[in-house]
Amino acid sequence: MFEGFTQTTIKVNGINTNLRFHGGGPPILLLHGYPQTHVMWHKLAPLLTDQYTVVAPDLRGYGDTEKPGAAPDDYTVYCKRTLAQDQMELMRALGYDKFHIVGHDRGARVGQRIALDYPSSVLTFTSLDVVPSQAAFESMDSDLSFSWFHWHLMRQPSPLPETLISNSAKVYLDFLLEQWCSTPGAITPEAYAEYLRCFTDPETIRATVMDYRSITLDLEHDEKDRGRKLSCPTLVLWGKNMDKRPGWQTGKTLDMMTVWRERAEIVKGKGIDCGHFIPEECPMELANELSDFLTSYRC
Repeated sequence: MFEGFTQTTIKVNGINTNLRFHGGGPPILLLHGYPQTHVMWHKLAPLLTDQYTVVAPDLRGYGDTEKPGAAPDDYTVYCKRTLAQDQMELMRALGYDKFHIVGHDRGARVGQRIALDYPSSVLTFTSLDVVPSQAAFESMDSDLSFSWFHWHLMRQPSPLPETLISNSAKVYLDFLLEQWCSTPGAITPEAYAEYLRCFTDPETIRATVMDYRSITLDLEHDEKDRGRKLSCPTLVLWGKNMDKRPGWQTGKTLDMMTVWRERAEIVKGKGIDCGHFIPEECPMELANELSDFLTSYRC
C-alpha cells in the first residue's frame, strides 16, 4: 500500500502526527473517519498523485498519531476546533498555506471546521457520507438514533464506553466495518490488519471515545457559527446503498443536499451506489468525481 509515498511524523500543535504524502501539484489533505486510519485512502491516493500532492495524516487519537490524555469532561483536547488546528499547522509545516480538503466521516467534520475557522486556506471542501453534526442532532429521530448507536454509546460518562468497547474491541470493530460496508471485499486484508492493530490499542479506544464525547463542545462552536456558510466550493458525496444501515445520517426527515446548501455557498453533490466506505468501495468513481470537481475550481 502507498507505494512511492513518504511516511513520516511531524510534531504540530503539541502532538506527533503520523502521515504519508506524495505527488506533485496543488495539495489535497485527505482526512479519514472512524474507526479507521489514513490507510482508508490507500486505493484513492495513488489515483490523485499525477496531478496533486496528496497528504494523508492520522487524526489526533487515531492510528499512529499521538493520543494526548484528557479529563473526561475536558472537551477542548479532542473537539473539532483543536483537530482543525492540528491539520492547519501540519499543512503549514509542509509549506502549504492553501489546499483542498477531502474528508470522510470524522474527517469531514474536521474539514468543515477547518473551512469555517481558516476560510482563506481552503480551496475546496469535499464531504464524504456526512450530514453536519448540528443538523443531525437537531433532527434526531428513532431511525437516526438506531444507526448512530455508537454516538450515543460514546457520549456516556467515563469509563462505561471505554470499558465496553475495550472488552470486545475486535467484535465491535468487525461489526462496524461489516454493517457500514455494502461492497464485499472492499476492505482488503492488508487494510483490515492495520485497522485492527490500531483500533485494539486501549489508548486509541480512550482517545476516539473522547473524540465523540467532545460533540458537546463541537455543538457549542456550531451554534456560534449558525448561519455562516462555507465560502469555498463544496462537493457532497454519499453512499446511497442503505440496506444494512437504515436511517444513516439523515433519519426520516433530513435531505443531504438541502442540509449542505444551508451551510455552504456553492454546493454540488450526488449519491454513489455503495455503503459508507466510499474511498474503499468505489475508489475510481470517487477519483473521477473529485477530478471533475477540482478541475472546475482550479485556484
